[in-house]
Amino acid sequence: MAIKYSLGKLNLSLPFDVFIKQQLNLNDIGLLDININHISVVAALPFHHRDPFDRLLIAQAMVEKLPILSADSVFAAYEVDLFW
Repeated sequence: MAIKYSLGKLNLSLPFDVFIKQQLNLNDIGLLDININHISVVAALPFHHRDPFDRLLIAQAMVEKLPILSADSVFAAYEVDLFW
């Protein structure tokens, strides 16, 4: 979201940081820190997906046993629960 916002591809009714904090609180959303376990899995992942951000999401989903919400079909090549 931050990248889309900074590129002008995401319009918000509030400044970005205010909007994000508001939505996290309103929707009871927590943030997931990046840890060494995530990084280790990224290093071991096959290169079905080349985007480093997506690879990190895949690794976090695998380590934390969390689903991924995405329409990107390449995610299906990994052992993650995929919703879309």
